[in-house]
Amino acid sequence: MTTTDMKNILVLCTGNSCRSQILHGYLQQLLGSQTTVYSAGIETHGLNPRAVRVMAEDGVDISHHTSNHVDEYAAVPFDLIITVCDHANEVCPVFPATARRLHHSFPDPAKATGSEEVVLAEFRRVRDQLKAYAQQLA
Repeated sequence: MTTTDMKNILVLCTGNSCRSQILHGYLQQLLGSQTTVYSAGIETHGLNPRAVRVMAEDGVDISHHTSNHVDEYAAVPFDLIITVCDHANEVCPVFPATARRLHHSFPDPAKATGSEEVVLAEFRRVRDQLKAYAQQLA
């Protein structure tokens, strides 16, 4: 089964504020309407405004996304679950065996420190890594 054959994809991270939201945005853009992409966290930290900003710079609007807890999607029959941080991979709840799982750990741009420009540069760097990953998956 290829990614384009999948109906429901879940991108899972710790707080569902940056990395999972960015990958969610790119996968939805690349896979279009034949696939529903969800993103969730083991916790909910709210949608990070810098993630929204750097995605808008690349032409992807994620401003309408919400930060959701993984338990909200317990009844969704996922075809693919992608964890984008080690913590989410370690504590990912059990989903039906039919769901394929992928894991790739990305740095957390929300942990970047320094001036606003330095922090935004880290968000852009991680965004670009996630975009390349999404393109490989699609």
